[in-house]
Amino acid sequence: MAEKNTGGTAGAAGRAPTADSADAIRNVVLVGHSGAGKTTLAEQLLAATGTVQRAGRVEDGNTVSDFDEVEVRQQRSVNLAVAPLVHNGIKINLLDTPGYADFVGDLRAGLRAADAALFVVSASEGIDGLTQMLWEECAQVGMPRAVVITKIDHQRADFDEVLVTCQDVFGDGVAPLYLPVITNGHVNGLIGLLSQKFYNYATGTRTEKEPGPDYAAQIEERRGELIEGIIQESEDESLMERYLEGEPIDTKVLVEDLEKAVARGSFYPVLCSGLGVGAPEILEIMTQGFPSPLEHPLPEITDLSGKPVKNIACDPDGPLVAEVVKTTSDPYVGRISLVRVFSGTLRPDMTVHVSGHGLADRGHEDHDVDERIGTLTCPLGKQQRPAAKGVAGDIIAVAKLSRAETGDTLSEVEQPLLMTAWAMPDPLLPVAIRAKSKADEDKLSQALARLVAEDPTLRLENNAETRQLVLWCMGEAHTDVLLDRLAKRHGVEVERVDLRVPLRETFGGKCQAMGRNVKQTGGHGQYAICHLEVEPLPSGGGFEFVDKIVGGVVPRQFIPSVEKGVRAQMERGVVAGYPMVDVRVTLYDGKAHSVDSSDMAFQIAGQLALKEAAAKVPTLLLEPVDELSVLVADDYVGSVMSDLSSRRGRVLGTEPVGTGRTLVKAEVPELEITRYAIDLRSMSHGTGTFQRAFLRYEPLPPNLASKVAVTAE
Repeated sequence: MAEKNTGGTAGAAGRAPTADSADAIRNVVLVGHSGAGKTTLAEQLLAATGTVQRAGRVEDGNTVSDFDEVEVRQQRSVNLAVAPLVHNGIKINLLDTPGYADFVGDLRAGLRAADAALFVVSASEGIDGLTQMLWEECAQVGMPRAVVITKIDHQRADFDEVLVTCQDVFGDGVAPLYLPVITNGHVNGLIGLLSQKFYNYATGTRTEKEPGPDYAAQIEERRGELIEGIIQESEDESLMERYLEGEPIDTKVLVEDLEKAVARGSFYPVLCSGLGVGAPEILEIMTQGFPSPLEHPLPEITDLSGKPVKNIACDPDGPLVAEVVKTTSDPYVGRISLVRVFSGTLRPDMTVHVSGHGLADRGHEDHDVDERIGTLTCPLGKQQRPAAKGVAGDIIAVAKLSRAETGDTLSEVEQPLLMTAWAMPDPLLPVAIRAKSKADEDKLSQALARLVAEDPTLRLENNAETRQLVLWCMGEAHTDVLLDRLAKRHGVEVERVDLRVPLRETFGGKCQAMGRNVKQTGGHGQYAICHLEVEPLPSGGGFEFVDKIVGGVVPRQFIPSVEKGVRAQMERGVVAGYPMVDVRVTLYDGKAHSVDSSDMAFQIAGQLALKEAAAKVPTLLLEPVDELSVLVADDYVGSVMSDLSSRRGRVLGTEPVGTGRTLVKAEVPELEITRYAIDLRSMSHGTGTFQRAFLRYEPLPPNLASKVAVTAE
């Protein structure tokens, strides 16, 4: 592996690479924080294999994977992009993911579609909290990983320091395969620790020679650590004993054991990359060390009733099981579905069953429909190159699946199946919007439906209480991209408005009131008088209506009318227009007329009585209080607890979770956490997450209640 001198196998630019079997495919996702160099690394690998004539630059806006105009303008990835290439007869589907936490939906989609992960770490910036969390997430599912330290030619680069950080943060099994040779800030080449060869890049093409004596001590130390790490993962238990006795171990044996350990996800080689340096070594680890789809277990598969289905493997001749990992809307082509084929073979014009389940809370209604497959293409950034088929293990794009959404399963019509949806974080930043004009309003619902179909991290809410349209997003950057797409892609202009939190009203004391509805007009008039007693109930008490009428002063048929009128007025509120809760209303007296009393007359009397009661006793505004569970690194616990207290929150306690993390539980008013998703990310440097759940209503402090009441009026 490391002793070979292999370059990229040139492929014809513009022609889609093909694979007829899963063992000739590698699906590799690039993971790392924003600015680590994932897109630049993808360009380097595409150029090294002849897939593109020359590598593009993020700064110039001409890279393959950052083709969206938002990405070009912001100079960062916001979408999952696929860049297939061929090296030594192996098709590698490179999945370039966004590194910013707001776009974790596309990142999770890339992890789902991949069989191995290449963690990209900048030699000048190190590792952020999100990268560490993703490493742990991959470890939980046993995903094979390798690390590429990029920007080793940067003026602030410190390869040795970042390598130590990787070993500290990522844990056991992380060891370098190569060492960079840097002279006066310029990277001349790499030293292979197993081959003990110097790969010289000084002339622009890789040549091999012996390393100088100046590096002997460093090579010996690092090589020894690498060999010990490989032997510990070897299935040959005699290797360690032979090594400790001083017996030289054949490099070929070490390479084979290294490849096996990488493929099963127990050893994590570290490579390095700079301008024009490192591509062959990275391509080699991906083709020879990373597993093919045949070696990667399939996600759980069930029938439509939820019964597990066994014995489905990555077989092109097996039953079709594929998953839509990303949906995009092209203004010219229409909807394009990026599909990972797990079993069977996808062909143009075949009819498939589309199943979508389990995301109803995000605006994705459960659906089971049959659709006809349109054109198949192999995407290279924005290029869609025709493809004849998509075999098990491959990633393919399907045009014009009108009902398929991100996360849906494609299967055979005769044998509909469903893949368990991958974990997706809840969007926790609410943003209220409204259309700028009547024309925009007419197009808004259709445009939002398309955005929801594309993005499972977006939740759309039409709040009936506040009468606001609310987008639940992952963060401010996510919101900006969504609004930009509404405007540029769908031609819909919207504006943000202040978010209204749904409050409640209740009575602050007990009182009696009369509702008098007596009107005489031509013909039948209105006559209804009711005497009510109102009193507050404990929080969560709801509404109670008590009938204490004696002697028939209010006829039995009109008692439900009084209750109906009271309920209607409670829904409308009596002070600030918010629904009234936690009230007991007792009807104890009244008067009726044999001719002029009616159902509607007593409904109005009930409403008037409730309004009069509100004028006699204080009326309280209640605010919703949520239970917050904040998971944060130990270093930030103090800051998080202080911040929650400043938000009128009550910290209930803390508990350790795993190593180095703490779960903070608190009760906090909803008014104080509308932007908590942004604030927590800032406080915890991207490492904090939280969940929220409605708990109860509590009285709003008088100083805030007066402001809310004025606003409502």
